[in-house]
Amino acid sequence: MYKPFGRILYGGDYNPNQWPKEVWEQDMAYFKDARINSATINVFSWAKIQPAEEEYFFDELDEIVDMLSKENYDIVLATSTGAMPAWMYKKYPEVGRVDYQGRRHRFGQRHNACPHSPIYQKYAKALVEQLVRRYGDNPKITCWHINNEYNGECYCENCEKAFRVWLKNKYGTIEALNKAWNMEFWGHTVYDWDEIILPNALGDGMENGKDTAFAGLSVDYRRFMSDSLLENYKMERDIIRKYLPEAVITTNLMGTYKGLDHFKWAKEMDIVSWDNYPSYNTPWSFTAMSHDLMRGLKDAPFMLMEQTPSQQNWQPYNSLKKPGQMRAQSLQTVAHGADTVQFFQLRRSVGGCEKFHGAVIGHVGTTNTRVFREVKQLGEELERLGTSILGSANTSDVGIIFDWDNYWALEYTSGPTEDLTYVNQIHQYYKYFYDKNISVNMIPVDTDFTKYKVVVAPVLYMVKEGMKEALTEFVRNGGTLITTFMSGLVDQSDNVHLGGYPGPLRELAGVWVEEIDALAPEQTNTITFADGAKISCNLLCDLMHLEGAEQLATYESNFYAGMPAITRNRFGRGCTYYIGTNMCQKGIEKVLDQATKEAGVHSVIDEETELEVTCRRTEDTTYYFIFNFTDKDLPVPSCFAGCTDMLTGKSVSLDQSMKPYDTYLIRKSM
Repeated sequence: MYKPFGRILYGGDYNPNQWPKEVWEQDMAYFKDARINSATINVFSWAKIQPAEEEYFFDELDEIVDMLSKENYDIVLATSTGAMPAWMYKKYPEVGRVDYQGRRHRFGQRHNACPHSPIYQKYAKALVEQLVRRYGDNPKITCWHINNEYNGECYCENCEKAFRVWLKNKYGTIEALNKAWNMEFWGHTVYDWDEIILPNALGDGMENGKDTAFAGLSVDYRRFMSDSLLENYKMERDIIRKYLPEAVITTNLMGTYKGLDHFKWAKEMDIVSWDNYPSYNTPWSFTAMSHDLMRGLKDAPFMLMEQTPSQQNWQPYNSLKKPGQMRAQSLQTVAHGADTVQFFQLRRSVGGCEKFHGAVIGHVGTTNTRVFREVKQLGEELERLGTSILGSANTSDVGIIFDWDNYWALEYTSGPTEDLTYVNQIHQYYKYFYDKNISVNMIPVDTDFTKYKVVVAPVLYMVKEGMKEALTEFVRNGGTLITTFMSGLVDQSDNVHLGGYPGPLRELAGVWVEEIDALAPEQTNTITFADGAKISCNLLCDLMHLEGAEQLATYESNFYAGMPAITRNRFGRGCTYYIGTNMCQKGIEKVLDQATKEAGVHSVIDEETELEVTCRRTEDTTYYFIFNFTDKDLPVPSCFAGCTDMLTGKSVSLDQSMKPYDTYLIRKSM
């Protein structure tokens, strides 16, 4: 088991430099009372540390580090490189990014540095070297936090030149590039590398930033920009690694954020960390999926780097978390693989756009608040757990493919409908398993599929080299593959696989999709199963022909009434389910009930319940996390009667019910 920390880290972003020093001592007393044991510092302090080009000021940071070290905090030390100082823009305006519309940004906001700016790289490297040489021997620094929430794109001349080099390395020849991007289309053939123009609003990117004339070009630019920001991360990481070979190094990701290929990034991180900010109406299943995705990036426990104790500030509607909600949300994170619970922020800011973002200590400046009492309760419970669950694993027989290349390419596609979104399609299928309390791993396209009984690949639009062979071998050897419409259509360059849809998956699925019908928002169809069940469908309808598969359901209306909508194809010792339309959740449940039963996939408990039940395991122990995320009281599953709740030390009885946001943690020996 990978256990980078000696305890569950409980704390969050702390910015004492924003406060007079008399507040610091009081904070230490408050945080100790709440059982807070860690602090993330120096996230936005570059301007304070380096007030001028050749001047560094560490006195204040020295005091902060010394104070936290003496109080036995685990320190997460950030490198501050996510927010540049004003003097850098003033002297070197070229460090600023150029946006999609071609405008160079000035000093302001946060992420505004061109990733290919030699000036930015020079001073970022110098700053990190100063930090690691000064604080690297402090044993209380248990994690290094590089930059902060990497995101965004740049379309400046430096990026254009670097993109051309990246393309040369990828394609080798201009002829290969023209073929990959199908540049004969619209007469866009290029004859030299310097004829390649960035896909922004002034080039082949469409004005709205959502569409593109050449998806191959735009997807490659997404790949390039993700790689470029990753190189910035690696630049800082390698400096830290030079002095501290055993250091734990991370940066905070953002769940299903579109801009970065998280699987590629995770390979360069010691531990994955991320920031969890659901909206007031985000389904609990979606939050669980995001956690499972973060855990799946390295198939290992992760860090919750940020969440709010209550209110957020930047969403359209920033509702308070209800009593017990923060506790349940935090423990859900732990249930799905987190070994830390951290907040943004520990003390609420006086000014700036985040002044109304929640914090452990609010503007009132006391602990006499509902939020603090709930933070304290959770801190006491996590302290009670000790190290028991650290490093324990979430295991699963089901893998759901999540792939950023598919994410980018699918949503660049011009047609057949603008309403098709990648993440929502993934979530529809994840929700089935969540509702059934069936554990899921979110997996990349290049994983070892043999670890799973069932692999689910919704809208697997882009089938890259090697995927056909890997999926075929998986099914042939007894696995169950579930895929859907808009799968197998294009290669890694977004060129169509010729020979009929679903391209490389045609033989595996045992169907030929002749046409794809797009249904407008006001249009629906109905599919009918062999048992007479009727299910509503919308969005897209594949017009399929059977090529060995058996039909499980047919369309009821339109000119393709009677044609197969859902099929199953036995292949080798396994089978492939092909779902040719966008069904309501009831329809997904019907098909996946059959698929999971045939594959021998089971829920984590035998009883049906509306409660979320999630497991983490060691070699000899299973930890069951039980949550009530509904708005009604629900009975405790009988299998937990007589067990002791590790959070409270109280016994669980069969006749008691769980109220909304109630949470239990039950330990059972295997």
